[in-house]
Amino acid sequence: MSQTKQLRKMIAPFEQNNQSASIRQLLNTLPPFLLLWLAAYASLQVSYALTLLFAALSAGFLIRSFIIFHDCCHGSFFRNRRANDIIGTILGIMTMFPYEQWKHSHNIHHAGSGNLEKRGTGDMWLLTVREYEEASTWTKIRYRIYRNPLVLFGIGPFALVVLGYRFNAKGARRKERMNTYLTNVSIVVLFALVIWAIGWQAFLLVHVPVFWISGAAGIWLFYVQHQFEDSYFEHQEDWDYVKAAVEGSSFYKLPSWMQFLTGNIGFHHVHHLSPRVPNYYLQQAHEAAPPLAHATTITLGASLQSLRFNLWDDERRQFVSFREGIRRIAEGRQSDKSDGQNADKASQAQPNSQPIVLKTNDKAASGS
Repeated sequence: MSQTKQLRKMIAPFEQNNQSASIRQLLNTLPPFLLLWLAAYASLQVSYALTLLFAALSAGFLIRSFIIFHDCCHGSFFRNRRANDIIGTILGIMTMFPYEQWKHSHNIHHAGSGNLEKRGTGDMWLLTVREYEEASTWTKIRYRIYRNPLVLFGIGPFALVVLGYRFNAKGARRKERMNTYLTNVSIVVLFALVIWAIGWQAFLLVHVPVFWISGAAGIWLFYVQHQFEDSYFEHQEDWDYVKAAVEGSSFYKLPSWMQFLTGNIGFHHVHHLSPRVPNYYLQQAHEAAPPLAHATTITLGASLQSLRFNLWDDERRQFVSFREGIRRIAEGRQSDKSDGQNADKASQAQPNSQPIVLKTNDKAASGS
């Protein structure tokens, strides 16, 4: 039996829904989010520092809400498809992600994760060292701005979620378009009601930090799950789904309280191996498959090193920093220059040897 089939067999028992576990997870996620949000609002009369503390805790449960939304998109949270669609759409309004649109782009991400020919949908902008070398100056500037942590995690939540997901992609299906419109209208109505109840200033003071913290943390999780030094990226002809899942997705080992708030998504290698495994079974699936112990394990402290990985070196198959990438570009140019000089020397030497051969041949011909 191949390793792929062995892994599939080990994971298969966890590709099932547990309705009690799903309902329990909704109950230990949504009420705490709402109560902490209200506590943040109430604390405005006491101290804004206390408000930010409650906002940060509320943001943690908003992240957990997004993980449930994410499972609904994969059809793994409930057995019933309609239940997944309804809960997913409601949570999408809470988190500001249109359910059908995000489900479509995220499934594309799963189908081509680690495939260099299938970048661009549902993932982060990534250039190889060679692509960066050949890019225009303007593209390099845009890429550097995009990859700047202050932009990626500071502006990113607003640019991506508040603006980016408000519009449908070109060629989107009718169902997807209608769901996006429904989500947008629902967000406006929900926010209008909250502002009517507590005022726009209080709403901004509470929800902006809740939204930004959860958004920045969400982008960070997605970033570190695939952007680590020895990740996996291959061209179409060499790409392998299982290798992309196990070698190209990290095991982000977090403290237990963070693992709870992030819905076990740190076991990302298991999730990519089988998106049908609901988040509450990811750890058990990991422990049931000994080969998965060899997945790249990243701790919270070590994950900070990922911030310097900006380019994929297609030759050495590893992420590098801008500085290292530029150094390798310079080395490549120097090597090409040396090869060119050697080729010139060889071509210059060639005419000198040719007459000798011809002369020798002429003599041989005349003597025969």
